Amino acid sequence: MMNYRSVALHALPGIPVVTPGDDLGHLICEAVARTGLTLAQGDVLVVAQKIVSKSEGRLVRLADVTPSARALELAQVVGKDPRLIELVLQESSEVLRYRQDVIIVEHRLGFIMANAGIDQSNVSGDDTTALLLPIDPDRSCGLLRQQILERTNTTVGIIINDSHGRAWRNGAVGVAIGAAGLPALMNLRGRPDLFGRELHITEVGYADELASAASLLMGQADEGTPVVLISGLPRTGQEGSAADLIRPKHMDMFR
Repeated sequence: MMNYRSVALHALPGIPVVTPGDDLGHLICEAVARTGLTLAQGDVLVVAQKIVSKSEGRLVRLADVTPSARALELAQVVGKDPRLIELVLQESSEVLRYRQDVIIVEHRLGFIMANAGIDQSNVSGDDTTALLLPIDPDRSCGLLRQQILERTNTTVGIIINDSHGRAWRNGAVGVAIGAAGLPALMNLRGRPDLFGRELHITEVGYADELASAASLLMGQADEGTPVVLISGLPRTGQEGSAADLIRPKHMDMFR
């Protein structure tokens, strides 16, 4: 019989609209129970950034934001609310590019992204509130992993998933902005290829690949499935964090 490998992805049902202070570990364990599934050692839970940010209270009322002179200047070019631009500047270490409708920055966490990851979709019923990224997504993953271990006596991996655009391709894809309990960046250097040649430079963005796969079930609009369980993954590589995926600035050939 031919050997084959497979993994299973399950969008967890019934997770309510998350509000500040909600216990995500409890909500996720309840959702797993509703499916009739059981968490197993080595499973990975991919969690949408929005519900992590909401649970951590990363909501900001635009009425409470006073735009700086720089924000007012950029808002004229970009065509966005200057209060939103002010939040982008506060969350960023550098503005890299901007034009009508687009501002690309280096987020304080090191990600290169539009609008510093600040979003207003699926946040509230109007445009008066903005949602920021978690303060420390890798730490958030570690805490959520511990919560689930305490409830289920099961060690799982956690990924916080966000949608990013790409400089050279159209369309947003899911990427890992936080990870715990799995290798985020998998180093294959020294491994042989099919013909025995040694790999010298190959590294795999393992957490990003899982985040992107989970995005197929999470969706981008009104699907309401912000957590995906991935089962059956091979366990290879050392545990890491999403910080491992950020290319150091001195190795960035395009800035």
